[in-house]
Amino acid sequence: MTHPALTTTPDFDRRVAIVTGAGSGIGRAAAIAFAAAGASVVIADLDERTSLETRELIGSTSDRVVVQRTDVRVPGDLEHLVAETVRAFGRLDFAFNNAGVVEGSTAKAADVEISTWQRVIDINLTGVWLGMKYQIPEMLKSGRGSIVNTASVAGLTGMGGSAAYVASKHGVIGLTKAAALDYASSGIRINAICPAAIKTPMLDASIGVNPGDEEYFLQFEPLGRFGEPEEIAATALWLCSDAAAFITGHALAVDGGALAGWQ
Repeated sequence: MTHPALTTTPDFDRRVAIVTGAGSGIGRAAAIAFAAAGASVVIADLDERTSLETRELIGSTSDRVVVQRTDVRVPGDLEHLVAETVRAFGRLDFAFNNAGVVEGSTAKAADVEISTWQRVIDINLTGVWLGMKYQIPEMLKSGRGSIVNTASVAGLTGMGGSAAYVASKHGVIGLTKAAALDYASSGIRINAICPAAIKTPMLDASIGVNPGDEEYFLQFEPLGRFGEPEEIAATALWLCSDAAAFITGHALAVDGGALAGWQ
């Protein structure tokens, strides 16, 4: 059954989209949504098993959907991802740089393990930059394209106990704005989505540690619920569509009103 957020979808026939982190959660919902809108889709994720599950959910047995194992920390993987996309479909129109991780446990800034800091920054921030490093040159060949990067409401405000995650997501927003200015005159639009708590396996893992976690986080959501992956996917598709043709360099909060209550 189609999620209500996706009942009106753009026409992406003959367009090609890359989605990273497409094995689950927001990335999976986005891959399914791009395919439903008519795009050819490259499902990129470190986990091939969950990527194949995403392909099965799309229900496509045609050559419009490709699975590519990708570690966004590895430059060669992202270069290969774009090359395989062009080999399979001949072009690249959209990229949703969505792969990301959380720290796993809370700690004050000076207590964050160096290995944790490096892992979070490598995946959440450097992975986005590496994605764009190889996506943008391909888009420049056609003189158009749209890139959406997954940031977070944690990129728009502080959040105690999550220094690496907050730093990485602030970095994604800054990177998005800088790159948007670099390529605006070249026909490439680059924006960021800043979700609040979205009902994904990552959220389930991060809030399921202590009893009462869910109730605690819900008190910061004025709409009284967590967001759905399909709602973020719908936002990504809209930002890629011609309906958002005058939007670039923007960090769009999709947060159920959370920031309105924090600020």
